Amino acid sequence: VQLQASGGGLVQAGGSLTLSCATSGGTFGSYVMGWFRQAPGKERAFVAAISWAGRNTDYADSVKGRFTISRDNAKNTVYLQMNSLKPEDTAVYYCGADDNGVSGSVSMFFRQYEYWGQGTLVTVSS
Repeated sequence: VQLQASGGGLVQAGGSLTLSCATSGGTFGSYVMGWFRQAPGKERAFVAAISWAGRNTDYADSVKGRFTISRDNAKNTVYLQMNSLKPEDTAVYYCGADDNGVSGSVSMFFRQYEYWGQGTLVTVSS
């Protein structure tokens, strides 16, 4: 299973970006998908997750109301719409796939994700 994240870049505070994570191999529709981020000198942190069919989502408190995770199973792609960006959102964003979840489940624990993309850098200037 390969994951390819894209969409990062430099944006001013208050701006928006949409990240994409395209997958190949495996069965995308049976993966719980998640976004995590890692800022310099910090551990990888949960951002958002979405269940197989997209009915259930979960968000870190720091991004609730600003970020939206979604997926298109026909395109094997998961998205992260990020609005009202803040300088503290600056990080490398990683998408992950968990193939041990069950229907409707989501996970905020990065060790449950078996597959990872290469990361895409988001920089928010003040």
